[in-house]
Amino acid sequence: MTGPRDVPAGRRPVICGLGLTDLGKVHGPTAAQFAADAVRFAAADAGLALGDIDGLLVSSGVTNGVHLDLQLDLGLHDLALLSEMQAYGSTAGAMVQVASMAVQSGMASTVACVWADAPLRPGRSGAAAYGAAARGQSGWRGLAASAGITSANQMYAMAARRHMERYGTSSEQLGAIAVAQRDWAVLNPLAQLRTPITIQDYLASRWVAEPFRLLDCCLVSNGGIAVIVTSADRAAGLRQPPVHVRGWAQAHPGHSGRRFDDFGLVSGAATAGPAALRMADVELADIDVVELYDCYTYTVLVTLEDYGFCGKGEGGPFVASGVLGPEGKLKVNTGGGQLSAYYMWGMTPLSEAIIQARGQAGERQVRDHELVLVSGNGGCLDHHSTLILAATS
Repeated sequence: MTGPRDVPAGRRPVICGLGLTDLGKVHGPTAAQFAADAVRFAAADAGLALGDIDGLLVSSGVTNGVHLDLQLDLGLHDLALLSEMQAYGSTAGAMVQVASMAVQSGMASTVACVWADAPLRPGRSGAAAYGAAARGQSGWRGLAASAGITSANQMYAMAARRHMERYGTSSEQLGAIAVAQRDWAVLNPLAQLRTPITIQDYLASRWVAEPFRLLDCCLVSNGGIAVIVTSADRAAGLRQPPVHVRGWAQAHPGHSGRRFDDFGLVSGAATAGPAALRMADVELADIDVVELYDCYTYTVLVTLEDYGFCGKGEGGPFVASGVLGPEGKLKVNTGGGQLSAYYMWGMTPLSEAIIQARGQAGERQVRDHELVLVSGNGGCLDHHSTLILAATS
């Protein structure tokens, strides 16, 4: 695959714009309206006019409310690239990859990537919003539903339980992740949850799907986030410091659920991570900031193992050692992640990565932020995207 190092410096892809709508329990706008606003905000952030955009990649969550006609909503004409993309939680990373390839090939010069959703309704719980997507399943999914597996909660709970049985991972170790990320969220004015928690608070939170408690599970949020990818030459005269896209990769394990399958124990990070690092020509030890997809605490644990921050099966003691959180040596999910900040699928880790790489994170800004690793995870450890972003070329 042709990576950024293989093209002239001026054509290398960078992220030049970031747009975030209001996020969380925001009622009223549709997913499409959130998406349009996010693109407008990203263009303004970059110092671009909407007419400067010649590529548009769109995606949505469970409401499936963002489509190709967003081009018309935004008044965009003569696009060189237009597509809907869906790889679940790995979509944001995948969109940046496609946009980067389009920019460095010359197919398009300025590509907006946007994800938005609006599952929350007044008087309706987040669980109800996502649970509705599981009803009416047929075939293999219907068989799973008949056994009581009606949502991602149960599937990820089985993955976590398998890791616990194989390696002795404990609830307290998962709780260390929830506590550390809440500590980061306290420092993030955009976070939905900013009240500090302790391990005792974690253990006292209600069961959702054993071994998961409420504080193991991500938020549900309304809103939209967009990023704009362009070339290094084009970004040179724009408003924001460019964030360079140095490496990328995807992996789609395709777990079968059959006997001897490695479901729950290994994710696509194990192959996508090393591939993205190779493209960027950096080592894992060079990474300063790590922004991981965290739909559940367990997703963080298994992704850290699969990237190689600790050995396979050693994730529990590793996360409980004090390595996470604002005072830890490994800067992971510095905005609070999806557990405490906001749930915008893969746009959550991506947006925080951009903010950190720019040096614009305020009280939570990490001192060393040259290289940022970003993960996206889709399905139940079925899809994965990795990005390596850099503050300089």
